[in-house]
Amino acid sequence: MTQTVSRSPWLVFTDLDGTLLDHDSYTWQPAAAWLARLAEAGIAVIPTTSKTRQELLSLRDDLGLEATPFIAENGAVIGLPASWQHARLDRDPAAPDGLIVKTPSLDIGFIRRRLAVLRDRLDVRFRGMGELSLDTICELTALSADKARQALAREGSEPLIWDDDEAALARFRRALESDGLRLTRGGRFWHVMGAVDKGQAVRWLVERYTALRGTTPGTVGLGDGPNDISLLEAVDHPILVRGKHGATVNVATEVPLFRTRQPGPEGWAEGIADWWRTRWDTSPREGTAR
Repeated sequence: MTQTVSRSPWLVFTDLDGTLLDHDSYTWQPAAAWLARLAEAGIAVIPTTSKTRQELLSLRDDLGLEATPFIAENGAVIGLPASWQHARLDRDPAAPDGLIVKTPSLDIGFIRRRLAVLRDRLDVRFRGMGELSLDTICELTALSADKARQALAREGSEPLIWDDDEAALARFRRALESDGLRLTRGGRFWHVMGAVDKGQAVRWLVERYTALRGTTPGTVGLGDGPNDISLLEAVDHPILVRGKHGATVNVATEVPLFRTRQPGPEGWAEGIADWWRTRWDTSPREGTAR
């Protein structure tokens, strides 16, 4: 017998590369049916990614997510569409498409200057994305030249290729923290930003939703990499999508963590289907939970 459950509002926060988007091809078609179903149910899907604002402005249209907020550059940039803006504090008639962007992190210029200083002081080896040629970025990411230019439009974080050993990485991390900077690992790059992360941005948007609508939403989070840990630890229903990067992802959460069997958008659809069944009926669960 199906159990009737009250449908309180929910928000779905999702990583993109390696989660909603395939790690290699960037396709999301295996998740398209669930994206449409969530839209029909009025459940906002909020990209929560290391991608830049410029990358997201076109991608969110392709995904049908132009009416929802986004979290870019691992929490360094937050985009608010008109329906998520405070009438007195946020609205800017001159903003393109009514979008307001918050930048809680440090400026990219400051971050790059500090990285140059630390590289010389610590004698460590790495390459920042801003130092790479367009051809190199295309080769590393399999992005087109136009998409790679969008990836270069950083505002509050700098991706790195680490060319040194683990001991040097530990020294580098400690020096960054002393400078008020944070280091996190994504699927392809290390990322340096201010004292922000995806989890902080998730909590900020939940607070904004609550203030505007007078009710606190339930939250689902999906991610596949170490830079998604704070996201998964900030939500009510965390889903760890099987990754292709080989990095360890240790999530500390008091609620069950669902681990998908499939990677990428197939795993994303698997995780959302499991959550949907868990919330709206009592059908047996698939996949594995911890």
